[in-house]
Amino acid sequence: MTGTRTITLLTVDHGLVTLDEPAWCVGHTDHRPETHRADILHKGPDVELTFRGGEVLVACLAQSPYATLADSELGGPTIGVSVYPPGRTLPPVGLYQLAASLDSYADQIRGLAEQLTRILAGGDR
Repeated sequence: MTGTRTITLLTVDHGLVTLDEPAWCVGHTDHRPETHRADILHKGPDVELTFRGGEVLVACLAQSPYATLADSELGGPTIGVSVYPPGRTLPPVGLYQLAASLDSYADQIRGLAEQLTRILAGGDR
């Protein structure tokens, strides 16, 4: 039987804060004691899109349980998926919209590859 995981973190404004840690959270090894309680962040493992060793896009589950932001796309107490770039936290609908945009972009890149192939073959000028 597995109980609820908790973690205690030192904050600059509330001292030691003990909170539940979601099962998907990878931990808080990068937590600094000068962090404010509102900035405590649970993060899941990164899902990265890389190309030739360069990072193109990174996404992960994220939640700031004490955040008081009015704009949920900047992070907050409701779990979302943090995507960088553009530096937004998205709900499921936003993630599907992002996926559709990536599909469309991939089609445009394929179109450029086809155009370049024709140019190199002496076709289009």
